[in-house]
Amino acid sequence: MTALAIDTTTDRLSVAARRDGRTAGRACEGARRHAAELFPLIDAVFGELGCALPDVQILALSNGPGSFTGLRVGAAAMKALTRAQPTLSVWSASNLMVRAAGVAPHGGARVLVVTSALRGEIYAACYRLDLPHLVETVKPPTLTVPEALYRETADLLVADAPDTVVDRLADRLAIPLVRGTPGLPSASALLDLLEVPGGADRLGDVEGWEPVYGRMAEAQVRWEAAHGRPLSNPSRDDR
Repeated sequence: MTALAIDTTTDRLSVAARRDGRTAGRACEGARRHAAELFPLIDAVFGELGCALPDVQILALSNGPGSFTGLRVGAAAMKALTRAQPTLSVWSASNLMVRAAGVAPHGGARVLVVTSALRGEIYAACYRLDLPHLVETVKPPTLTVPEALYRETADLLVADAPDTVVDRLADRLAIPLVRGTPGLPSASALLDLLEVPGGADRLGDVEGWEPVYGRMAEAQVRWEAAHGRPLSNPSRDDR
């Protein structure tokens, strides 16, 4: 069985493939590089494992909330790959769950994940993970403020937000903190969520699927403020 996973939700692009128990991964930094580097990275992991796209049976993509442009790059790539190979089994998981899976210790833990949503807000989710056996969503991805999390109970905090927010939360919750690159979503962690109860979801209508943006892109916010009327935006749709 060969599986390919892609994460384009942050400024760090991550690709991984797994074949016959072996995993290969590649990553690069810089949001503006995603579109140009995605398929060369896929070719690199295929080359390491000695396989090609026709060998892939499973495709996984990290979902939002995350970078608006990054999510579009990932969604476009996923749809292009499935058009080229319609028999692919396609899966997706929130990048907050992927972050939690990447740091959860063996034996299980309750992981609180926090990322910046700008404008003084954050995205937050909490998962109880015991991989490869189970993922339980304790708190689904939510747009909120740091103060709303002061009563959360968790074993580990994964934070990708301004230092003042991160430090205040870590002090209040009095739990270990993971920040920086180790707390970013990785494609290899997404592979670990495949076919795990409560983990990644299998997608049905791939063509009709859209990422969870979380909120509008900043450019759209500024446009609407300047013109006094809304633009059509998938994040407002009930999907």
